[in-house]
Amino acid sequence: MTTTAPTDFELVGGQAGLSAILRDFLERVRRDVMIGYHFDGVDFTRLLQFELEFARQHLGGPGTYSGRPLHAAHASRRILGGHFDRRLRLLEQTLEDHGVPAEVSLRWLSHNRDLRAQITRDEEAACND
Repeated sequence: MTTTAPTDFELVGGQAGLSAILRDFLERVRRDVMIGYHFDGVDFTRLLQFELEFARQHLGGPGTYSGRPLHAAHASRRILGGHFDRRLRLLEQTLEDHGVPAEVSLRWLSHNRDLRAQITRDEEAACND
């Protein structure tokens, strides 16, 4: 008898769990002093939908990402390395606060770190908090 290991999508609680995590995360990002201004005038519902699609796909859930390529979606914003790192830190805190299993958090954060070159070319600046 073979059993299939649950996907990271299932481990975060499926659609309901992922939605709660990302809604909280995006609220934190929007309120953040360092990076929140990047989201002024951004349609929150649309942003959440794209974040859900993107995360669901890399966590092994159903569906596909329907947004623009990441480099194109972020091209109009001047996102520096410190901004990128701050977003990662907020994601890390959110995942921890939602009790996401450590191994899932590590994979999720690693996946996001791998996207750095598509979001910003400023790899030298860093945020240590």
